[in-house]
Amino acid sequence: MAENKQAPKFEEDDSTLDVVQLNGLVVLKIIKHCKENLPELVTGQLLGLDIGTTLEVTDCFPFPSRAGGDDGESEEASAETLQYQLEMMRCLREVNVDHNTVGWYSSTYMGSFLNEATVETQFNYQDRIKRSVVIMYDPIKTAQGVLGIKAYRLTQPFMDVYRSQSFTKESLQKANLTYEDIFEEIPIRIHNSHLVNAFLFDMEEAGAFDCDFERLDLSTHPYLEKNLEFITECLDDLAGEQNKFQYYQRNVQKQQVQQAAWLQRRRAENQTRKANGDEALPEEDASNPMFKPVPEPSRMEALLITNQVNTYCRQVNAFAETALTKLHLAAALQKK
Repeated sequence: MAENKQAPKFEEDDSTLDVVQLNGLVVLKIIKHCKENLPELVTGQLLGLDIGTTLEVTDCFPFPSRAGGDDGESEEASAETLQYQLEMMRCLREVNVDHNTVGWYSSTYMGSFLNEATVETQFNYQDRIKRSVVIMYDPIKTAQGVLGIKAYRLTQPFMDVYRSQSFTKESLQKANLTYEDIFEEIPIRIHNSHLVNAFLFDMEEAGAFDCDFERLDLSTHPYLEKNLEFITECLDDLAGEQNKFQYYQRNVQKQQVQQAAWLQRRRAENQTRKANGDEALPEEDASNPMFKPVPEPSRMEALLITNQVNTYCRQVNAFAETALTKLHLAAALQKK
């Protein structure tokens, strides 16, 4: 993703956000873009103003979809995407529309956005625009009767660790970083003009929003089954990451045993040389492969997977509570 290079720079202590205010039209644009491109995941850019501790998102536009669905972009495709964004912002500026970049949005399925690509993109935005956010829209959750739109940003401790690209056990402990400290959720407030509010009130008075009983649908199995399936897959991935770290620990222990044995032999040899009047050999040899540190695997993927498992568990908990309420209500009606 490319960023607006003309966006203002903020100080480190000026990055606090209390709320993200979304214009109603922005919400509709995001929903329309994500829904029209299902099942493909799409992204776009957010435009607006930064006022105090409130980030006002007043407009947005979609990014062009990549043909073939490749995970990475070529240099030519990246240049075309950058040129498209600059051209869009130039056109918006000419018609007197807010053209300041304040973040980006993306569609997601059942909250499965916690991956390295999302982290990298948000880091690039947030590193240049301190108060930028990412809006995640989940059409699957929305279909269950709850608007699945949330705003996130990376926490400052995670930004510092990610900037150093050192995700070792020691660095994570030093930063006091856990899986819950990757993203922070920013409250969203949807704002409409007075004319829109008056129009919605008139429609409500006319009975346009009468309940059609869809919210009483008792078909809860597919959503819960998918969440449980994703949890199982994440746990398998997490077990794989733990096996990598345990393999690293075994190699470290094996190396320590070999180093201790080598040092013992070297000290015995030095004692013999000293008794013969020869110069003692150094006990540590940097050229010896035995003393080269074993590379520690990155713990970033384990952090992301753990956070993803936590997200799925919260979704199951929230949805199961609603589903049980419906079932109790249906059981009471059947008794009558």
